[in-house]
Amino acid sequence: MSTDIRLAFAHPEERAAATASADPRDRISLRDHIVEADIGAFQKERGHRQRLMFNVVVEVRPVAQPLNDDVDRILSYDRLTEAIAEELAAERLNLLETLAERVAEKILAEPQAMRAFVRIEKLDIGPYKLGVEIARSRAEKAMQVVGSDGVAAAVHPLVVFLDNAALAAPDLGARLDAWAGLGQPVILTVGLPDLPRPQTGHKPTQRRVDMLAIEQNAWTLAARDPRCVVMATRTEIDWAVKRGQMMVWAPSKMVLDAVDGPSSREPVALALWLAELMAAEKIVVHGDVALPAGSRVKVERA
Repeated sequence: MSTDIRLAFAHPEERAAATASADPRDRISLRDHIVEADIGAFQKERGHRQRLMFNVVVEVRPVAQPLNDDVDRILSYDRLTEAIAEELAAERLNLLETLAERVAEKILAEPQAMRAFVRIEKLDIGPYKLGVEIARSRAEKAMQVVGSDGVAAAVHPLVVFLDNAALAAPDLGARLDAWAGLGQPVILTVGLPDLPRPQTGHKPTQRRVDMLAIEQNAWTLAARDPRCVVMATRTEIDWAVKRGQMMVWAPSKMVLDAVDGPSSREPVALALWLAELMAAEKIVVHGDVALPAGSRVKVERA
């Protein structure tokens, strides 16, 4: 069995360890927590409680020393079980995916929590388990920039998603002027162009094709205004953010290199992932596009 397949069925704790960064975080876990709930999209599941098993691993910030054996200074295990109970009590749900998203979101609202692995399995459907597992991260800590007074301040960029209508709008220059006048770095993101593109029939290669198409749109935007400089790496973006500049994001390299990258390849989901990664003040979305649920960055429609 390959390492990838073995890890796919391993406990979330092993997956967390396998995908840890070079500076691994502490982890706490909840194993084989079983509760009953009325959940499911099929009519035969409605009105009937069934057993759900939760396995949760949370990567946490290192605790400032000394710990002094003080329970108030750590993320309590009770918060994991409480997050599950609270989301199950909030409303009846059809999908385990929705429940997993909400449990992860509630856990990540805790100040110590940085990344959460949530696995939920139905135990009563048949002679097997059916389940879902997700990994979600909180927004990164905002970049610190030292001002002329020698004082460090957090920098929260503005992220803007432009649909094709906004890209072609005659008032684009005026919009860029308005964003540039805010006095903060601006990261422009774009969607897929209104052009046919190759269909590979293979998800990994199609993802690359789609992101390259997004980058074609980014270069099209760059041609319209010299302020729209295309940037593809975190180093480039950090450099521009520190200097309060405007830029256009080419997503391929950062997304493909990310250990804990975006779960969707939809362009607006990629933009939201970047906004969370950069601890953006907010993301402003142009166009009639669906917004992913559970954002940890404020989302506004233009």
